[in-house]
Amino acid sequence: MNVPHSHRPSLWQNARLATMDPLHDAPYGALEGHALLLRDGHIEAVLPQADVDAAAFDGEVFDLQGRWITPGFIDCHTHLVYGGSRAAEWEKRLTGVPYQQIAAEGGGIVSTVRATRWLDEEELALASLPRLKALMAEGVTTVEIKSGYGLTQADELKQLAAARRLEASLPVEVATTLLAAHAVPPEYAGDADGYVDLVVESILPVAARAGLAEAVDVFCESVGFTPAQTRRVFEAARAHGLKVKGHVEQLSNLHGAELVAEFGGLSADHIEYLDDAGVEALRRAGTVAVLLPGAFYFLRETQKPPVDKLRAAGVPMAVSTDLNPGTSPFASIRLAMNQACVLFGLTPEEALAGVTRHAARALGRGDTHGRLAAGCVADLLVWDIAHPAELAYSVGVPLLKRRVFRGAAQHID
Repeated sequence: MNVPHSHRPSLWQNARLATMDPLHDAPYGALEGHALLLRDGHIEAVLPQADVDAAAFDGEVFDLQGRWITPGFIDCHTHLVYGGSRAAEWEKRLTGVPYQQIAAEGGGIVSTVRATRWLDEEELALASLPRLKALMAEGVTTVEIKSGYGLTQADELKQLAAARRLEASLPVEVATTLLAAHAVPPEYAGDADGYVDLVVESILPVAARAGLAEAVDVFCESVGFTPAQTRRVFEAARAHGLKVKGHVEQLSNLHGAELVAEFGGLSADHIEYLDDAGVEALRRAGTVAVLLPGAFYFLRETQKPPVDKLRAAGVPMAVSTDLNPGTSPFASIRLAMNQACVLFGLTPEEALAGVTRHAARALGRGDTHGRLAAGCVADLLVWDIAHPAELAYSVGVPLLKRRVFRGAAQHID
């Protein structure tokens, strides 16, 4: 990845740091009266203010006047590259039209697949640009983008290429995930195994050789793919050097999380129906549990993920928007934080860890992202807040003053 960064060192002084670094015992890993030294796109040092000589510093100096700094936010599960809209379909559902009728009339995921296939790579990137900019405006500096609305080799690769095109045009880091096993396409109706053959023998190897994906995801569910089919995709991913993750235990318990853990997966996502065996499997494997409260809210679900058990087991919990047209059309990471607190019972500190330190781990970036620590990338956010809990509390209020990506500062209008 070729990421632009500031070549001039900078000093961010008189700050309150929510480092989100577990090495600091205080809530939020907070350090009062500290400064950050940034150089070559990374954090070179975290310094007590008393040790800083700003007058002798050869670089830019920013006086934060006691403002809070957090790591840049990481949205670790999105489907933001797609064509079309399903607002009209949602309106029908609200008026009582059953989903089966909507699907029979060409709605549902098939409508998004059709609209996505219709657009070329450039058009797809342009259609997705406002969604990505909305996330960035709330402080997202790293975002995962999945395919899964093409369901042919050409169209899956097109989605991933569009995601990379977005990364090249904006100050943001994009992690691309191949989700070809998202749904059975119309051409393979009644032949899910045949479609899995296409995924493992053609789509996945080509995406890996082209360097378009760093991970592979599967929707392992009663309305998606079976554990046996999921295993085939995971085995192919491993054979081609790609990490795995899974949409698992969202609507039922097929023990998909245990399968993700077996393959050393980065994350198990949704997990509303996760059982004790699944929690233990995630703990042993060090796999992150990704909570997606937007879909829970939008679908009016009632089965909550076992947050208390995950917390007791020490399983890291990430929080993400699940931005997609069908079940979570929300380009707001702070809304996801609020929902995680109100609907799932996370504390504001856990929610912030969920979009920083734990989200970084869910993308295989735990050593370099999601914390304010020496050696980490210089992605950070400056806030006009009195306390970090405000970030999950007051949704919609513009609290962000500066977004810093790889050491380069941006004003927020």
